[in-house]
Amino acid sequence: MSRLFELFAIFVLKIVICAAENHRNGKLLSKAATFHFPEYAYKETSKNEITYHDYELACGQNSLCVNANAAMASKLNCLRQCISPSCYQDIYAFDELEEGEIDVRMNSFKGCVIQRM
Repeated sequence: MSRLFELFAIFVLKIVICAAENHRNGKLLSKAATFHFPEYAYKETSKNEITYHDYELACGQNSLCVNANAAMASKLNCLRQCISPSCYQDIYAFDELEEGEIDVRMNSFKGCVIQRM
C-alpha cells in the first residue's frame, strides 16, 4: 500500500512541476487558443452546391492535385487553391489544413467562392 502511495505522490509532484514550468514560461494551460479567419456567409442552396461541386470536380482533374501518394490534407489544399486562389489566400494560406484537422473554414470558403464568381 505504501508503494502505491509513493507512486501517487510522484505523479502529483510531476504535475505540479510541469504546471510551474508552464506558468514560468508564460504558457497558460487553462486558456484555449482562439482561431480567427475571415468569414464569408454561405447559403446552402442547390444552385450554390452544384456550382461549387462543378468547380471541385474540374479541379479534381487537375494533374497537380491527382497525386495518389499525397496526404488527404495536401489534396484538399490543392483543390481549394485550384477552385479559387484568392479565397484560398484569404482563408487557408496563413494556416493550411493539416492531416486529420476538422475543416471549420469550409463554409466560409464556399461563401467566398460564390461571392467572387
